[in-house]
Amino acid sequence: MALDYAKCAREIFEGVGGRENLVSAAHCATRLRLVTVDNSKFDMKKLEDIEGVKGVFSNNGQLQLIIGTGTVNKVYDEFLAVSGMTAATKEDVKAAAAAQQPLIKRMVKSLGDVFVPILPAIVASGLLMGIVEALGKIESLHFSETAWYGFLDMIANTAFTFLPVIVAVSAARVFGGNIFLGGVIGMVMIHPSLLNAWNVGSADSIPTWNLFGNIQIGDYTLGSVQQVGYQGHVIPVIISVWLMCKIEKWLHKHVPEVIDLFVTPLTTVFVTALATFVVIGPIFSLAESYVLKGAEWLVQNPFGALVMGAVYPLTVVMGLHHMYNVIEAGMLSSVGLNTWMPIASSANFAQFGSCLAVGIKTKKAKTRSVAVPSSLSAALGITEPAIFGINFRFMKPFICAMIGGACGAIFGAVTKIGATAYGVTGIPGFLTINNLAVYAIMLAISGGVAFILTWIVWKEEPDELTPEQAAALAGEGDAGGTAAVGAAGVKKIETKENIIYAPLKGNVIPYDQIPDPTFASGVLGKGVGIEPALGEVVAPFDGTVSSVTDTKHAIGISGPRDMELLIHVGVDTVNMNGDGFDMTVGEGDAVTTGQKLITFDIDKIKTAGYSPTTAVLLTNSDDYENFKITKTGASEELDPVIEI
Repeated sequence: MALDYAKCAREIFEGVGGRENLVSAAHCATRLRLVTVDNSKFDMKKLEDIEGVKGVFSNNGQLQLIIGTGTVNKVYDEFLAVSGMTAATKEDVKAAAAAQQPLIKRMVKSLGDVFVPILPAIVASGLLMGIVEALGKIESLHFSETAWYGFLDMIANTAFTFLPVIVAVSAARVFGGNIFLGGVIGMVMIHPSLLNAWNVGSADSIPTWNLFGNIQIGDYTLGSVQQVGYQGHVIPVIISVWLMCKIEKWLHKHVPEVIDLFVTPLTTVFVTALATFVVIGPIFSLAESYVLKGAEWLVQNPFGALVMGAVYPLTVVMGLHHMYNVIEAGMLSSVGLNTWMPIASSANFAQFGSCLAVGIKTKKAKTRSVAVPSSLSAALGITEPAIFGINFRFMKPFICAMIGGACGAIFGAVTKIGATAYGVTGIPGFLTINNLAVYAIMLAISGGVAFILTWIVWKEEPDELTPEQAAALAGEGDAGGTAAVGAAGVKKIETKENIIYAPLKGNVIPYDQIPDPTFASGVLGKGVGIEPALGEVVAPFDGTVSSVTDTKHAIGISGPRDMELLIHVGVDTVNMNGDGFDMTVGEGDAVTTGQKLITFDIDKIKTAGYSPTTAVLLTNSDDYENFKITKTGASEELDPVIEI
């Protein structure tokens, strides 16, 4: 039965508290995105139960309702009609959401925006550092005496040696400044003319620059600068670059254009550098040292580890978990070992255990279809699908996971294990941890305790299956084939109505490996991800275009046997606003297998900082009992990849 779009929109409108509780509304290819005045005025459970809503979660101040491609735009139109609101762009919604968030959440989000993009550099260096260190400990190899050891050790240490520069560039991007000026500030703070902060303890005395002579204010000499670098520090760098961006923006507004090119960068760098070495550096480096010492004590103290192992997922729910990146980066930069990682990993793997228990124990096909892939995602360190889709929604599994995380964190504290990178937890954490066996035991404790407790405590509500759930259990047999010919130059293939063909050339991966929590959770349907080798999307079967996005990065296609397919090029590429994309069809167009639909620039996507991995998801996959992925790995365009 077709969804009643007006009824769905009306129930959402009522569920969020009506017009007086709405600030802004927009939609993307799959989700309705709302910003509300007061989050306490809506019931998540009530919203989840609305027919047509596949999932609900709150992220970065936005209430996001997962509805699906080809449907969300129709529900959105009805939502605007019933609410009396005007259409907003996704950027408008983001801005409104940010303004609604408390100051602490805005600060933490900024920290996350700084550290998440530099994660690949940290992971690469951390992995190489772990490998080099492990090989160096094997006495029979004498690897530590070879030239290769010195060469690889240099490469492994580079990201940490120049971490202030990387952080400065990323911070300048986040705060809206010139990233090259940000890089200069980062380099100034570790300039070779300064004593290396890691070696300053061995210096007989620390030279100073008295920039304003010997003007004394008590025991303080005005403008006295110790000639020491800021290796091992990240907070002073972020504060300095934030100030730099403020100064640069102010100057751009007030300096005449004819001299702006010369005056603004010169003044910005000089004033920022002076403030950094005279005020910001001395104050915030000391504060950061105390924070790191406190964090190290906390994670090595069993009671402190217990508390943090339990509390960690709560900070994920509140969107505050990126604040730990500062601590982890500081640990790596100062002592070379991230002892915070075992706590995060215990907490994340416990979410896996609880979610898996729900997935195995549930009798509902819809719950299982979300829980099982979400648990696998959590095992890989991506916990949002498990937390928001299952554990926090049912609450008891979430509490059990908190207990499991606390147990694992205690074990990690007692054994004093640590990692050589940050941002890598769960199973991938084996690549960075300094003791594989102990780490495996820790994960078994956290995941096992959470699984057992959830299995005992959680009981499914005895709701009857809805007609849709019952229908989802009914499958269909194979169908015959039809000959299909694409546009000129497209190879001829014999198509079958129960086959979805690869719309791109590239490396095919299961949907749960797509680097996006929502796609990987399966809540939008099962399918595959394709790491594209060519920036071209073609029709994977004969069908009709059911939806297209204004930003040209996603398309919905209706096909044989009522298939509803979403093709979403890249992860978070909606933020590119169509730059690098071209759509060759429109909504309502009939398309044939192999017909060109979208062209896109892979390099431009990567340069913008996004993954080009393309989601190919059958959004109503639960309707097909015989759904299966038939091919992964290297694939040509129009190779069979999914069978129903």
